[in-house]
Amino acid sequence: MKPPSFSRQIRDEIKNHEKKMDKKRAFVRDCFLDGGHISNPQSTYHLEFSLDEKTASTLMSFLLSFGLRPKKFARKGQTVVYLKEADEIADVLKIIRADRFLLKFEEMRVEKAIANNINRQVNFETANLNKTVGAAQTQIEAIKLIAQTVGLGELSPTLQEVACLRLKNESLSLSEIGELLDPPIGKSGVNHRLRKICRVAETLGGIE
Repeated sequence: MKPPSFSRQIRDEIKNHEKKMDKKRAFVRDCFLDGGHISNPQSTYHLEFSLDEKTASTLMSFLLSFGLRPKKFARKGQTVVYLKEADEIADVLKIIRADRFLLKFEEMRVEKAIANNINRQVNFETANLNKTVGAAQTQIEAIKLIAQTVGLGELSPTLQEVACLRLKNESLSLSEIGELLDPPIGKSGVNHRLRKICRVAETLGGIE
């Protein structure tokens, strides 16, 4: 059996809420019961009320008095009052005393935030990896060009050392290459030497 929608779950909860509500809160609750809809928070944040123009105007003023920023538009003869900010949707759930669903909503917000952060981190690391791989390939092509034309012996001893290590260790990072040098040097030092090697290759017309 298909589970009830989020909107239906909220209606069932607030209908059974016994605690008295003030006029404004009760009005917002009734508007949700009459024409409220909330989207699945896992996909998007969207809460709307589909009402007649007079009721919608009153609802707008009440929501504004609670410090919210509702917007509205016309749709099929009705006025739709809506909110798209997660914090404001949570505030409406507090106003109408949908306490259990508010807890569920906040849990889903946390899960969504964690998933988004993981995706951003993965994308960031992938982009950095692609950049690193591309740079390493350019360096290797430059070193091979020099070796095939004038020979690596034309490079200074410090550049030769870095060039040989890069050829033998194509997948190593600049920091790891620096640790293999004698004496070891930092990432910026290795990068400086490899850039010099690439400039030598540029003079030979091999890379741009």
